[in-house]
Amino acid sequence: MIYKLFQSSDFMDFKQKLKLLSPELKKNMGALLKKIEENVDTLYELATIDEKTGVYNNKFFIHISEMEIDKAKRGIGPLSFLIIDLDNFKKLNDTQGHIVGDYVLKRLGGVLKKFTRKYDIVSRFGGEEFIILLPNTTIKRAKIVCDRIRRETQRDREMIKYGVTLSGGLTEYKKGDNVRKMQIRADRAVYKAKKNGKNRIEIM
Repeated sequence: MIYKLFQSSDFMDFKQKLKLLSPELKKNMGALLKKIEENVDTLYELATIDEKTGVYNNKFFIHISEMEIDKAKRGIGPLSFLIIDLDNFKKLNDTQGHIVGDYVLKRLGGVLKKFTRKYDIVSRFGGEEFIILLPNTTIKRAKIVCDRIRRETQRDREMIKYGVTLSGGLTEYKKGDNVRKMQIRADRAVYKAKKNGKNRIEIM
């Protein structure tokens, strides 16, 4: 039945019509595919990017972290994990308002992206906390990255204007770790940095 349909004169006429319309059809198909691609990019951004800061969201970070920890388990390379917390952010919000607070968060997101490598994963954990995953990076090398970020934040004119400083907690993957264990250690290191006077990076 289908074979006869393909051999029918009506189907042959249809094929001829397609040939006649093919330049326009190709143009329309190209435009349609471009639109689909743009929509996919938009959906990907909505699913992975924190709209307030422009860095990755926590859900995406957790997913990537699990993949990178799996690599570290298999001995593919070292892995470092950094939590950054804005010092005195509540005071900034209370005195300058949430619009300024949001602006500072966005500004910091830009600084973090600029002064990390393209394969580092920068994300917003929540509130004024950011997490950075540093694949193929020993804790010694990660400390250099951390100090660079802190130094560049202190040089940024907007950060200076609002008196923003950073406290950070850094840790490295060790056998038996998962995302939660690394996060707990890094968080403890942040607490230590705050306790020791803020505007510093502690390692745990």
